[in-house]
Amino acid sequence: MDGTLARVRNRQRPRYGFYVDHVVDAFGTLFLLSGLALSGYMSKAVAGGLLIAYFMLSIEVYLATYTIGTFSLSFWKFSPTELRILLAAGNVALFYCPMVQLAGSTYRLYDVGGAAGVTGILLMPISAVVRHTVQLYRAERLP
Repeated sequence: MDGTLARVRNRQRPRYGFYVDHVVDAFGTLFLLSGLALSGYMSKAVAGGLLIAYFMLSIEVYLATYTIGTFSLSFWKFSPTELRILLAAGNVALFYCPMVQLAGSTYRLYDVGGAAGVTGILLMPISAVVRHTVQLYRAERLP
């Protein structure tokens, strides 16, 4: 929203906006996952795993932005908007069913969702790293 507003007002500051937007996102994610870990609705281990996965994905995106010049916010049709919708749906589900049964065991709903999130989020930077490494190798072949 802030980037769109800057473009409409013709008051763009691309480097400043990029930097501030992503630093605020990083702190926001840290506070969100810390809050979930302290709430009792998600284990500290799952929240920590999600935080690590998020930062791994962020690092890959920022390095690709610098080295390749492409900034990707979406992976496999998932963008931050879809992730926020999933989180909102999880909040609604939490009211009705905070615990789930899987394979004969009971787990916290957010631990199950968080574990799925860790898996999905880690697959994103792994596939991007392979793709970007090949792309950079081809662009900078040795004679």
